[in-house]
Amino acid sequence: MISEKTLQRMRVIGVFCSLAWVSGCMSQATVSPEQVNPPGLSVVSDRYLIQPGDKLAISVWGEEKLARQTVVLPDGRFSFPLVGDLVAGGKTTQEIDDEITDQLVRFMSQPEVTVSVIEATGNKIYVIGMVNRPGEFPLNRTVDVMQALTMAGGTSRFADLNDIKILRRNKEGKSISLEFRYKDVVSGRRLDQNILLQVGDVVVVP
Repeated sequence: MISEKTLQRMRVIGVFCSLAWVSGCMSQATVSPEQVNPPGLSVVSDRYLIQPGDKLAISVWGEEKLARQTVVLPDGRFSFPLVGDLVAGGKTTQEIDDEITDQLVRFMSQPEVTVSVIEATGNKIYVIGMVNRPGEFPLNRTVDVMQALTMAGGTSRFADLNDIKILRRNKEGKSISLEFRYKDVVSGRRLDQNILLQVGDVVVVP
C-alpha cells in the first residue's frame, strides 16, 4: 500500500505539473503587439496608389545604413541613397520596390528591398453635410459611395437621401457632379450609382 506521505508528494508533484502545463499554454497563446503588427507593416493594401504626403518605410536586407523613412514630396518624388530621385506618385509599393531593386543591382548582388506605406495621408475623400461624422477619410482601399457614408457614421434623420452628390475633378481639372439616389440603391435599383470613389472626391449629403 502507498503511504500517506507518498500520496502527499504525488499530489504536490501533480499540482506543479498542472501549473507548468498551464504556463506553457499561456506562453504559447500570448502574442505580443509586435507579432500582430510588425514594425514597418504597411497600413494599406498592395493595390494602394502612393500620393504626395504619404510616408514610406524602405529597407534593404543586410544593409542597415540604407533603411530609412521618407515623405513623398508634392511633386510625387522622393530620394533614396545610391538610386537618386524616384517618382512614387500614382505607383504601388511593389512598383517602387522593383525600381529600387533594379537600380541597386549595380552596387550589390540580389538586393532584397521592402517598401511599405506607414502613413497614408495623400489619398483622401471627403463626406460633408447631413451625416453623423462629416470629415476627411483615408482612401487606402477601394471605397464606394455607400461605404463612404458608413465611414461617416451614416446619414442623419433630416438628410435628403435622393439628392446626394459626388463632386469630382476630371482630368482637365474641371469640377463635375454625379448624382446618387440613396433610396434607389438600398432597394436594389440603379446600383451603377454606387461608384468607386477617387482621390479628392467629395460626397455631399444635403
